[in-house]
Amino acid sequence: MSEQADSLAEEEARPEPVRTLIPSALGALGIELTGDAVSQVVIVPRGRARKLYTPLSSLKPKDRSDLLDEVLGQFSEFLAGARRGIDIPYDLSGKDLSDFAKRVLNETAKTPHGKTRTYQQIASGVGDPEAYRKVLSVLVVNPLPLVIPCHRVVTTKAGEGSYVAGPKKKAWLLRMEKRTALVI
Repeated sequence: MSEQADSLAEEEARPEPVRTLIPSALGALGIELTGDAVSQVVIVPRGRARKLYTPLSSLKPKDRSDLLDEVLGQFSEFLAGARRGIDIPYDLSGKDLSDFAKRVLNETAKTPHGKTRTYQQIASGVGDPEAYRKVLSVLVVNPLPLVIPCHRVVTTKAGEGSYVAGPKKKAWLLRMEKRTALVI
């Protein structure tokens, strides 16, 4: 089969995603589940993007699952400071990510709770120390914030740097993790 035919077959085999809004300390989270994995997280989706998600209370019984319950529990515990990270299966295969972006996301996922790394350190970790601006451009569109903790990646200069959900939410997450790092 050709590469294009393989890609089409893979898309047809992918189950229809379930998209729901869940409440959180950061505001509503848009969660997309595809099959048995999380495939997207949007912190406070707005406008047209928000319309893609069904409120949790309106979700059809067929769309509820053990995975959804696990996701709800882990996100709630993490944002309450009772958990060090979110450890759920995720799937990026439906996203159009370059090889570099995949390496950056994988490297970022290794950043421990309560710790930070710089964009430069992530760039070095993927074998391209000069690509720190490219690292920033990947992380600012991270399709799985909180699951892949890009909020833990900061600038080498003053300030925390950019974040997919804005600087105030990044600062809140970093403070929460610093506060809870010694407790849990």
